[in-house]
Amino acid sequence: MKTFMNENFLLHSESAVLLYHQYASSMPIFDYHCHLSPKEIAENKRFKNITELWLGGDHYKWRAMRSRGVEERYITGDATDKEKFFAWAATVPYAIGNPLYHWTHLELRTYFNFHEPLSEKNAEKAWEHCNAIIQQDNFSVHELLNSSSVLCVCTTDDPTDTLEYHKAIAGLSGLLTKVLPTFRPDKGLEINKPAFVPFLQALEQSAGMEIHTYSEFLQALEARAAYFHEVGCRLSDHGLGALPYAPASEEEVSAIFLKGAAGNPVTEQEEAKFKTSTLIFLGKLYGQLNWTMQLHLGPIRNNNTQMFNQLGPDTGFDSIGKMTSPLALNRYLDALQQEDMLPKTILYGLNSNDNDVLASTAGNFQAPGVRGKIQFGSGWWFNDTKDGMLKQMSSLANIGLLSNFVGMLTDSRSFLSYTRHEYFRRILCNMIGDWVEQGEVPADYEHLGSIIQDICYNNARDYFGIPLPGYTIFTKVANV
Repeated sequence: MKTFMNENFLLHSESAVLLYHQYASSMPIFDYHCHLSPKEIAENKRFKNITELWLGGDHYKWRAMRSRGVEERYITGDATDKEKFFAWAATVPYAIGNPLYHWTHLELRTYFNFHEPLSEKNAEKAWEHCNAIIQQDNFSVHELLNSSSVLCVCTTDDPTDTLEYHKAIAGLSGLLTKVLPTFRPDKGLEINKPAFVPFLQALEQSAGMEIHTYSEFLQALEARAAYFHEVGCRLSDHGLGALPYAPASEEEVSAIFLKGAAGNPVTEQEEAKFKTSTLIFLGKLYGQLNWTMQLHLGPIRNNNTQMFNQLGPDTGFDSIGKMTSPLALNRYLDALQQEDMLPKTILYGLNSNDNDVLASTAGNFQAPGVRGKIQFGSGWWFNDTKDGMLKQMSSLANIGLLSNFVGMLTDSRSFLSYTRHEYFRRILCNMIGDWVEQGEVPADYEHLGSIIQDICYNNARDYFGIPLPGYTIFTKVANV
């Protein structure tokens, strides 16, 4: 029987152990999609206690606590930070099988050198231990990023954002991490949502122009994309419950826009036409800027109306949907490809049943001279689990080239989430190690180790093309 989460955690063969410790474990991190706060990075935030750092904004943990029957006041309510921590500690022993159980203990070990399984029995000890470390002078956002070897972070930003904190970060010394914005215009696509008209008003202010027509709306988006590019942005992102494909004339879409801009509802078909036209425009724009486009497909958001009214979005009441039309996705990518304007694109699916569809779709639009131009992205959100990662990588390996994969991202609001990269790397090494042990691939550890290091970091560095000067200390580990 193995001890709980020892140095060979998740590594079930000699090959897996060798591949992880000799090749994967020391690689730096390129976090190309997350929800970290640029303000907290710019200000090098220091945290009051473990609850503020660990539980604030973490709707993964909140969902688990609700499932355990914890009262909302101990989750997002007016309970003290200590009471909230104790409520989480009491939940952890019952989270076995959920990645939260492993993530919790990886975070406690990595950042706090606390190696006991967390429970309500040792909650007081853990609370005091972790808070003592948090109060040390060197415990800050910058130190967390530096100590985790995070070389690049791409945050998620509204097109109307001033990006003042990104500009401030660019002038900092002592932070090894390059922090860049990501252009996420979701509010400008959701023409039937209450946030659409306020977004237009904010877009007018940020772009410095009035928006009376659909053409002016597109001009304003283009102006903001140019501004983001100047500040270092090289990625866009879209969160879409479903990707439509309903081509329409410019006159048709212009009329639909005017209805939405006036605050009037549009039909489902009209919404599909507006989104299709706008997404094609944006896809071409990203191609011109040489950006990478990310498409997150399949969530059903804010399902609990009562809790949405109480807490707002992104608080743990979302579900797995499905990609409603693989044909629409292929037609959208093809429309851009026909004009030679298809940018590098990463496809993420929230429903694991879509894995093979996405992996096969990526293969339809690859390009000469570009390794993996269209990517099937890592297990996302509800797929950010051991099983979910294995399913995603298995589909990619079966249908495409796993060796081209740009690897893991955190998709998190927490500065402690970089242990998820360790989790992913252990799973990756164990999968490839199993292939070696079963005689499915040669025991050429130098070659396999090179592929693993590419997936861990090198592929993302090369794919996004973001210069990271001064980090030559991170070189490939020689085979031993």
